Amino acid sequence: MFNRILVAIDKSELQNKILDVTVEIAHNKQTHVTLIHVSNLNVTMGLPYIPENYLEEMLDEMDKHSIEQLENAKYKLISEGISTEIIHLKGDPAHEILNYAKSNGQQLIIIGSRGLSGMKEMMLGSVSHKVSQLSSCPVLIVH
Repeated sequence: MFNRILVAIDKSELQNKILDVTVEIAHNKQTHVTLIHVSNLNVTMGLPYIPENYLEEMLDEMDKHSIEQLENAKYKLISEGISTEIIHLKGDPAHEILNYAKSNGQQLIIIGSRGLSGMKEMMLGSVSHKVSQLSSCPVLIVH
């Protein structure tokens, strides 16, 4: 049914559940899965002055961690026989996920939700909510 699936990976405790759902959907099919992680560039908002070299080191460390997460997730899917690639982008997570999905012909987006509700979701925003509202393809939200 879905030949191209985009799976958003983050540092949440939902990652294993998201990968299990992905395996269920993609297993025994000619499906190509793209694992994506988007590093938010606004990590220093609201912080006092930070020396430039410290900020660069912190961002490099975050990039390494993101790529390590993607590689671990890729290994799990490949071990299940699923064609998988990884993409690491920087920017606003919802915008980058939507842009990548649209420009690369993705047929399904799988994304986790931390379960924010009410005031927290309104104040913090929810990547999964934005993606589900603005996507041109179906979105599966894993809780």
